[in-house]
Amino acid sequence: MTGVWAELADLVLPAECAGCRLTGTALRHGVCPACVEALGALRPAPARPTPAPPGLPGCVALGAYQGELREMLLAYKERGRHSLARPLGRLLAEVVAEAAGAPRPVLLIPVPTTARAVRERHGDHLRRLARYAGHRLRAAGWPVALGAPLRALPRPDSATLDTAGRAAAAEHAFTVRAGRLPAVRRRAAGRFVVVLDDIVTTGVTLAAVTRSLRAHGVRVDAAAVLAATTRRGRR
Repeated sequence: MTGVWAELADLVLPAECAGCRLTGTALRHGVCPACVEALGALRPAPARPTPAPPGLPGCVALGAYQGELREMLLAYKERGRHSLARPLGRLLAEVVAEAAGAPRPVLLIPVPTTARAVRERHGDHLRRLARYAGHRLRAAGWPVALGAPLRALPRPDSATLDTAGRAAAAEHAFTVRAGRLPAVRRRAAGRFVVVLDDIVTTGVTLAAVTRSLRAHGVRVDAAAVLAATTRRGRR
C-alpha cells in the first residue's frame, strides 16, 4: 500500500505541527509538509528488544521512537490531538501489511488500555488506531476483523518502572473477557492474527498479551507497532 499522505490532503491551520511543533504553516491532518515527508520516508522493519521476553511474537515497527514520529505519538496520546488517529492508524496499517507479508484475511487485536488511561485520554487510543488501520486495509482489499478478547487490569504507569518492574506488572495486567472469547476464536480461524500497540520498549506487554491469548486458544502470528525504542545497555 502507498499514498497514505496523498490521500490525507485536506489542509488546515491548527495551532502547531504535531511532528515538529512549528506554527503558522499549512498542515495536512495536523502535520507540516516537512514532517509529512519525513514520516512518509519511514519503512516498516523488524524490531526485537534485546533480550526478548518469552512469548514475544515477531514484531514489526514503522520506525524508531524519535523525531517526528515520537512527537506525533506524544501529541496524540498526551496532548489530546485525537484527529491524529487517522494518519497514525493508516501508518499502522502499513506495518500490519509488512508483518503479514501479502494481502490476506487478518484479525487485529489492540493491546487493552486500562480504564484509568481511557479516562485520562478521553477514549481508548489504541482502539482508535486499530479502527483506522482496519479501514485502510479494507480499502486496499484486505478482509479485516477486529477483536478485543482481553481486558486490562489496573497497573502502575510503565514510565515509572524499570525493566523488572515492567515484566512483573505485565504478567498480571490482563484478564480474559469470557463473553467475547468464542467470537474471537471463530474470527481467528483462517486469519493472520496481529497484536497492535503504539510503542515497543522491552516487549513484555506484547509478550504478556500473546501468552494470554495463546493460553485461551487464540493463535498470534505477529505484533505491529508504530515505534520501537532503542535500549542502551552498559558496556
